[in-house]
Amino acid sequence: MKTAIIGLANSGKTTIFNALTGLNLEVTTFPTLSGESHTGVVKVPDARLDRLTGIFSPKKTTQATVEYVDYLGLTKGDMEQNRKVFDLIRDADAIVHVVRGFVDEAIVHPMGSVEPRRDAETVELEMIFGDLELVEKRLVRMEEGAKRGKKPDEVEQGLLVKCKEALENEKALRDVDFTEEEQRAMRSLQFMSIKPQLIVLNVAEDALETEETRRITAELETFFAGRQVRVLSLCGKIEMEIAQLPPDEAAVFLDDLGIAEPASHKLIRLSYDLLGFISFLTAGEDEVRAWTIRKGTDAQRAAGKIHSDIERGFIRAEVVAYDDFIAHGSLAAARDKGLVRLEGKTYEVKDGDIINFRFNV
Repeated sequence: MKTAIIGLANSGKTTIFNALTGLNLEVTTFPTLSGESHTGVVKVPDARLDRLTGIFSPKKTTQATVEYVDYLGLTKGDMEQNRKVFDLIRDADAIVHVVRGFVDEAIVHPMGSVEPRRDAETVELEMIFGDLELVEKRLVRMEEGAKRGKKPDEVEQGLLVKCKEALENEKALRDVDFTEEEQRAMRSLQFMSIKPQLIVLNVAEDALETEETRRITAELETFFAGRQVRVLSLCGKIEMEIAQLPPDEAAVFLDDLGIAEPASHKLIRLSYDLLGFISFLTAGEDEVRAWTIRKGTDAQRAAGKIHSDIERGFIRAEVVAYDDFIAHGSLAAARDKGLVRLEGKTYEVKDGDIINFRFNV
């Protein structure tokens, strides 16, 4: 899963990227207008894997992963500059939208003042306007093709007109209801405002647990209500410092702060969950592993994540829920209690299912 980290310049995008990846990219105090994008692949924290690893002592443990990409900040009203960022967003599966909530006179704000609600709306509108430009250009090409005798695709044309109306009313496409046929037609269009989005309110350390931060978070949640958007507040500066410490020092630092885990871990899990992803687990002496699938995936297709031969030769899935396995300490004990089930091809895999696939090829 590829996730684009976006926001206005100097919102703390790169700080958040460093916090997630443990990298140490340069963090500037001024807006940058050019440069290369940066990518980091991050493991999804999962306490279940840690517990199973302790039980099975496997040769290796493999976590699910999320890929994050950091690039330039968006600029209000500068479509030419923003197109550089749009290409990154269009290629992503989801968006982490960093909104500045900290005040620092040494770090320039491109709009002159720190107003999180305004900044979040500005970035949302830039994506909406970018989608509108795409729609209008495509409709013009269809019209030109029709003049040359090329019959337009009626489903796509109707879809584009529907999108145009919503976008002209400054409505994100994730707020629009589309039929299954329309959803299929729009997959190749790579709209931005339809992508799931995680809003990260980046605040100062002394503002983390304040009423003001809670008020702004609630305001952002209200603004984005019903838009397949979640909101999380954190201090990017602290999270970056934690990410760059050795594990033992990070644990001491968190303990001193009275924090169970870095907020960046929650951000990673929310990113993973935002697209409706879950993990099923396999466990044994060779490997304990989390496998990424979408909610609603059936057992046979889940088997294909491991190997196409297992999907092709699928017979049955031997399934036990993680909590049932842990409660009884072993597969044999869970089986004695009737908690290990044999499921067929159409069984809908649940998050945390521990599965052994039976197959024959």
